[in-house]
Amino acid sequence: MNMNRSRILAFKNKTPPPVELFPSNFSLDKPTESNPPKARRRYISQSADRTLDAPDLMDDYYLNLLDWGSSNVLALALANTVYLWDATDDSTWELVTFEDERGPVTSVNWAMDGRQIAIGLNNSEVELWDTTASSQVITLRGCHLSRVGSLAWNNHIRTTGGMDGRIVNNDVRIGSHIVVETYRGHEQEVCGLKWSASGQQLASGGNDNLLHIWDNRSYSRTQWLHRLQDHTAAVKALAWCPFQRNLLASGGGGNDDRRIKFWNTQTGACLNSVDTGSQVCALLWNMNERELLSAHGFTQNQLTLWKYPSMFRIAELTGHTSTVLYMTQSPNGCTVASAAHETLKLWNVFGDPKEVKPAPKADPEPFAHLNRIR
Repeated sequence: MNMNRSRILAFKNKTPPPVELFPSNFSLDKPTESNPPKARRRYISQSADRTLDAPDLMDDYYLNLLDWGSSNVLALALANTVYLWDATDDSTWELVTFEDERGPVTSVNWAMDGRQIAIGLNNSEVELWDTTASSQVITLRGCHLSRVGSLAWNNHIRTTGGMDGRIVNNDVRIGSHIVVETYRGHEQEVCGLKWSASGQQLASGGNDNLLHIWDNRSYSRTQWLHRLQDHTAAVKALAWCPFQRNLLASGGGGNDDRRIKFWNTQTGACLNSVDTGSQVCALLWNMNERELLSAHGFTQNQLTLWKYPSMFRIAELTGHTSTVLYMTQSPNGCTVASAAHETLKLWNVFGDPKEVKPAPKADPEPFAHLNRIR
């Protein structure tokens, strides 16, 4: 590919130190009974903490080429190759390169153990690799008719979404070709897949502008629980709330949508809809505070940090020069990695891991003070 491999995931110069986002307006006097100590101010860097080279990163909204595993290793697909970066010691290595007739790589997703990783390919196949041994485990063939752009794990169940609109569950304990379930509901490419933390509900988004909620507890497990048609563009960005059961955030991809919507997945009600002003490509919840981070395209190509549930804009993080197509989160929930046009950036947006505190208990009903949108 005439690629300078020495550049791959190599650090550029470190960016300037963080700046104080919020103005200080409290007393500097020593604490007294009438003047108790104030909570420590939070600093949010508005520029990336680190920048790495990612040559040949594919500019394709419908793919999912970046994922951070529980063992603190980040996976990034560049053309036909999957690279791994260990955030603990900054080491980088090539896991596998596929032949042109099988590639490029169209999706990567870590299993929950942080050891095995699923890799979706342009020729409709999915491979499972053991990264500790750098060896292939199994190959899934015949489940899709075209490329596999989205992947998700639910314990031992590997879920794949294809350009053919199919969603397939495969039990990796049984064998490489055993299909457990097939979900049919999308008419075009499936570009977003996320299992809830409980493993009971699956959210899927497609290029047909549809968002489906599937429930393992339903009598017919392969019949959608809810078919949500409020978005007017492809739905790739999906994020389950870590502290509010049955709360899902979804983002509209096209500039004619630009909205983040919040759903009660038990009832199918749209609880809130926020116009972000630009294409929404990815969403991540803060695991330690009531905040949501969104990745965007034209015109600013920024990351936006929102306060939940008011959706007040806390910060705009800029530095990417093109659409931020891919975003993932470190295992401790503090660092975010975003990728766009041959560049990978690391942001310490959610706080110092030494200082984070558990998220507060959620209200019984999200957005309880807002009128429901139907």
